[in-house]
Amino acid sequence: MVNGDVATMATAFALIGTFLAFFFLIFVALYVYFAWAFMTIAKKLKYPKAWIAWIPFVQLALFPILAKKRESAWPWVFMFLVPIANFVFMIIWTWKIYERRKYPGALALIHLGGFIPFIGIFAGIANLVVWGLVAWHDR
Repeated sequence: MVNGDVATMATAFALIGTFLAFFFLIFVALYVYFAWAFMTIAKKLKYPKAWIAWIPFVQLALFPILAKKRESAWPWVFMFLVPIANFVFMIIWTWKIYERRKYPGALALIHLGGFIPFIGIFAGIANLVVWGLVAWHDR
């Protein structure tokens, strides 16, 4: 192996490592933002176990609970295993959560923008803004 190949390979690995570290930090920041916003919404809706918003995958149980579907949401959590139904129920539950916080439920339809090419990134940013407004801006 020639020295140039080793240097090129080391540069490639360094670039890939930097790329992965950057996206890992972005992922962690987005997770903390969403969990904090979701916990704040749960507290404002007077749910006693708002800390559940910080547990990965378990936080999905908060959606039907906060949407007032039922107190025991575990049967509904399995709905997330059904491919299309999980998306439909997520929009329905988000709609009801927004309405309980006195925001227009139609804001939950922003999720649908993710399916439109080139608009998906803006829909994702708009979704983050809406979750922040619902969490920290009282109406």
